[in-house]
Amino acid sequence: MVWSLPKGHIEPGETREETAAREIAEETGIEGKVLAELGSIDFTFVADGRRIHKTVHHFILERTGGSVSTEDVEVADVAWVAVADVQARLTYADERRLMDRVPTLLAELR
Repeated sequence: MVWSLPKGHIEPGETREETAAREIAEETGIEGKVLAELGSIDFTFVADGRRIHKTVHHFILERTGGSVSTEDVEVADVAWVAVADVQARLTYADERRLMDRVPTLLAELR
């Protein structure tokens, strides 16, 4: 199974932060508010014979409500994972590297 951080497309009129909160709620059932920008990941992939460049912006959110849910058809499973254990769970190296920043950012937010 591939484990990755929630992500998705920005809808018209949304900010990056609004997109992050919406996508996390849609994909995980957890509602939250953005505390800080975690970082961005740039990558390319091929779809329908075309090379596509994508930038994904990640944020740290504080949970404000909701509960873990697997109702979104885009995800096979959802898990609430302790911050210390996230890197070991993530499939993609770029996302694991982003998680290196979390302890420092959380300390700065206190």
